[in-house]
Amino acid sequence: MDKDTIKSIVLKNQERIPQIPLVRRDVRFEPSGSYVLVGLRRAGKSYMLYQHIQQRIADGLSSREDILYINFEDDRLGITKMNQLDSIIQSYEELYQGRRPVVYLDEIQNVEGWEKFVRRLADTGYQVMVTGSNAKMLSREIATTLGGRFIVRNVYPFSFAEYLRYKGIQLGQHWQLDGQRTQVRALFTDYFQYGGFAETFDRIDKQEWLNWLCQKIVLGDIVARNDIRSGGMIRLLTRKLAESVMQPMTLMRLTNILKSTGERVSRNTVSDYLGYMNEAFMTFRLTNYTDSFSERVTNCKHYFCDNGLLNNYLIDPLSRLLENLVAITLMKRFGGQEEDNLYYYNKSVEVDFYVPGEGLAIQVSYSLRDFSTRQRETEALVKMSRAFRLQRMMIITMDEEEIINAGRAEIEVIPVWKWLLGMS
Repeated sequence: MDKDTIKSIVLKNQERIPQIPLVRRDVRFEPSGSYVLVGLRRAGKSYMLYQHIQQRIADGLSSREDILYINFEDDRLGITKMNQLDSIIQSYEELYQGRRPVVYLDEIQNVEGWEKFVRRLADTGYQVMVTGSNAKMLSREIATTLGGRFIVRNVYPFSFAEYLRYKGIQLGQHWQLDGQRTQVRALFTDYFQYGGFAETFDRIDKQEWLNWLCQKIVLGDIVARNDIRSGGMIRLLTRKLAESVMQPMTLMRLTNILKSTGERVSRNTVSDYLGYMNEAFMTFRLTNYTDSFSERVTNCKHYFCDNGLLNNYLIDPLSRLLENLVAITLMKRFGGQEEDNLYYYNKSVEVDFYVPGEGLAIQVSYSLRDFSTRQRETEALVKMSRAFRLQRMMIITMDEEEIINAGRAEIEVIPVWKWLLGMS
């Protein structure tokens, strides 16, 4: 590895990154903590590193010379193995003798053995920030290597609150009672349909960019990375998951759908495909709270990590987008790494989301104006409350708001855009 090339990259990044205009994301880092940031391609992981760099400089914790930032998607590097990584530290030390930088390693997942290198850095006193776009970075073996030295964070595209900040909207104390309410609702329409990728916010043709991103994730992060023979099967599986966002799908049913195209595919292969999609952070799954362990593996609800990705595959999207956006928000708040505190509930009644640790049950309904819909959603929550000690029951709608008194139970009905701002 050419050290002069590395030195040039380091120096240019020290000059470039502090000057990049940023919209502040809602993320907080421990001042001396080391982190692994993982998440969907283009979700903003690199910009979170930039935010960390700029904040340290602004707070006087670092100077520009203390920054060692390397992006492994830079084709000038050519680093693919762990034993080549030492040249990065050596190059910095030749530039700045006696200084110890904060080390930022962006999109490092394709470097074999990276976790041993960053653990060694952390063990010798370096603060290290790492990003990657594949959940294999969180495998048990890697987590064991990293030990307790690193804090893991999942990175999602912009939340609605962050989107409003990008648009220059600062909510006043009484925004729900003045003209800002109308402004917030109008901006929500765009966010609802096209999601939270910042690169779409100022584009005229947002759909074109989202279609490109979907192709990039499917063909690059799923098909090529996992050496899948038939990209067409992954595309079909993705579309079927999008169409069934609101319903559980068994492995057998998905296998039969793929077999109907004439392809030979096993249930284990379909399970692998679903795992690859989750590893690329395109989708995530929820299991039924009442299912046995084996049933939880084979009968899941599948959601997309951003509404823009989901909408790329749908023709009549509104109800699916609404439930998907609620799922994303709950996963960010309660899901964690193991997804062990967020479920759907299906036992004699169906409830869209259940957070047992919070005693929270949530239904999602585009509108409650239809009497049968209103009755179905409220009765499901009331029946569930008889089986569990629920602390809070909600129905999230597109625009409706009220309190429903159902016997001893009180059910909050709240518009999704208002709920999102309260969850931020």
